[in-house]
Amino acid sequence: MTIGIGRREFLAGLGGGAAMWPLAARAQHPAMPVIGFLNSRAAAEAAYLVAAFRQGLSEAGYSEGHDFSIEYRWADGQYDRLPALAAELVQDHVAIIAATGGAASGLAAKAATTAVPIVFTVGDDPVATGLVTSLNRPGGNVTGVGVLSNQLGAKRLELLHELAGNIRAIAFLVNPSDSSSEMQLKDASDAAHALGMKLQVLKASSPAEIDAAFASLVDEPADALLLGVDPFYTSRREQLVALATRHALPTLYYYREFVAAGGLMSYAPSLIDGYRQTGVYCGRIFKGEKPGDLPVMLSTKFEFVINLKTAKTLGLTIPPPLLAAADEVIE
Repeated sequence: MTIGIGRREFLAGLGGGAAMWPLAARAQHPAMPVIGFLNSRAAAEAAYLVAAFRQGLSEAGYSEGHDFSIEYRWADGQYDRLPALAAELVQDHVAIIAATGGAASGLAAKAATTAVPIVFTVGDDPVATGLVTSLNRPGGNVTGVGVLSNQLGAKRLELLHELAGNIRAIAFLVNPSDSSSEMQLKDASDAAHALGMKLQVLKASSPAEIDAAFASLVDEPADALLLGVDPFYTSRREQLVALATRHALPTLYYYREFVAAGGLMSYAPSLIDGYRQTGVYCGRIFKGEKPGDLPVMLSTKFEFVINLKTAKTLGLTIPPPLLAAADEVIE
């Protein structure tokens, strides 16, 4: 009987210990850190950028599911949703916020927290937009990658001018909801004036407004189109390329993705590489570096891409010097 009681007590103790072990194990192994991925675009069309972001983390020595997990917040082109989405990530105690998809995401994250490290990906000047006060020593909890596409409006107009010297009226489509729209408009206006071109300003911040902007060109035709830089426009690239083709408008875009979708030309830095670098910086912060000590990385390589098939569809002959200057020709 004594042996039986002892055995039952032993088994009971063993059962209690087995029940307690997972709790002890969890106490010894802290929860996996979470990256909050905040983006102004839509998830369905940005998968290739998420892949680039993960690649950067992998290059830094971190594996998703083993070293970290990602919690996503997508604004679907509605920039006014970003502040609430950023606040949600802070409330969820994420370890880092990757504020991607333009300055609006970065500014929303910066307004939501001064404690959680933030790594942004923007096409604007990070100092001019107020994300950081210095590129070399950003300070505070914010750093990131400047994929400087917004500052290239003048160069893009020059390329359109080289495409056809008889281009006199340029339509410029800009999203008034974007914080950099006024700066882009001024740069484009100054460049158009210097080249003796008339700039027709079109504004659109929704799919329906994009359609309406192109419809307005029937009454006031333009010789070519320059697209303002905006994450929402990137997410609507198929719509924009289809409309430009339908209206027979030679168009210069701000990312290669438009040309791959059938657009005519682009002059731009690599957006994919920008997201990869953002992942690398998140990895460096995981290793203990402070965001304020990490210099803001800027684009150093720019690519000129031409789609010859689209040129033929539009009845255009690309001048040999322009063709020779292209970094990539899609046939």
